[in-house]
Amino acid sequence: MVDQSQLDARILEDVADALIYSDRAGTITRWNRASTALFGFTADEALGQNLDLIIPEHLRAAHWRGFEAALASGTMKLAGKPTLTRALHKSGRKLYIEMTFALVRDAEGRVQGSVAMARDVTERAERERAARLAQNS
Repeated sequence: MVDQSQLDARILEDVADALIYSDRAGTITRWNRASTALFGFTADEALGQNLDLIIPEHLRAAHWRGFEAALASGTMKLAGKPTLTRALHKSGRKLYIEMTFALVRDAEGRVQGSVAMARDVTERAERERAARLAQNS
């Protein structure tokens, strides 16, 4: 029988969505197989790196404002609500991704970091964009 911590690790590694955990400093400390498939960086390349690794430069200031506000307040405006955003692939290609976020707390309720689940919705977003452009022309 698998112990609970081994089972938890296997579940996190094998879920279909990218799972990224960062500490309070924004350092990536969990990166599953789906994260590698989505963003192109291996776990060895991503672990220990700042979240800027996958955040397009033009979105970084807004990301860090929201990140710091969530850590300070202990609440997230988007907690549990999927949001469409852009991300960077290792190749430099920009992706459309749908993400959900949550704060992770220790046993005393102190915020330790943030976890995000992400999936690639580039094809859908580009189809919708093309349809809007066609409708407006």
